[in-house]
Amino acid sequence: MRIDKVETAKRADALVRFSGERDPRRLARELGVEILARPFAAQKGAYTVIMRVPFIFIKDDLDPNMERIVMAHELGHHILHRKEAEERGGFQEYDLFALNAGKMECEANVFAAQLLLPDEEFLEYAGRGWDTASIAAAMETDVNLVALKGDIMIARGYTLRSQPHRTRFLSAPA
Repeated sequence: MRIDKVETAKRADALVRFSGERDPRRLARELGVEILARPFAAQKGAYTVIMRVPFIFIKDDLDPNMERIVMAHELGHHILHRKEAEERGGFQEYDLFALNAGKMECEANVFAAQLLLPDEEFLEYAGRGWDTASIAAAMETDVNLVALKGDIMIARGYTLRSQPHRTRFLSAPA
């Protein structure tokens, strides 16, 4: 399975240009996506379409940074995979950011990284030689999202060193 990181990132960039916004909760509301908190036991989020109304379900006790990541991921499904969600009856997320996840999960991850992490800010920190942990701390996000952002920038032609991604960082603890 191969995803086109550059094309997926362009979709996130187009949304930001159109709305002037990077906050996934605000973007979802602007796009008419209903957001409902749920006391999920294992999963952190899900996207579905019910009677032509798109919904994002989000775990009700996530810390604000993780909530932003999960919301951005689910918003990625809305932008990239709405038709498939309508046909399948939605998606359930258990192992977000798993390297062995399907194409749609990987695309939603790329979308989230591009939406939440502006190129200029990322490149500024990377240009200083900062590692993924330092960039993640400065950008108030997860190191795995930063590593994925680096892969997007590499795919766009920047000379950076690819960083490994932990496979199940958005999964519920065992």
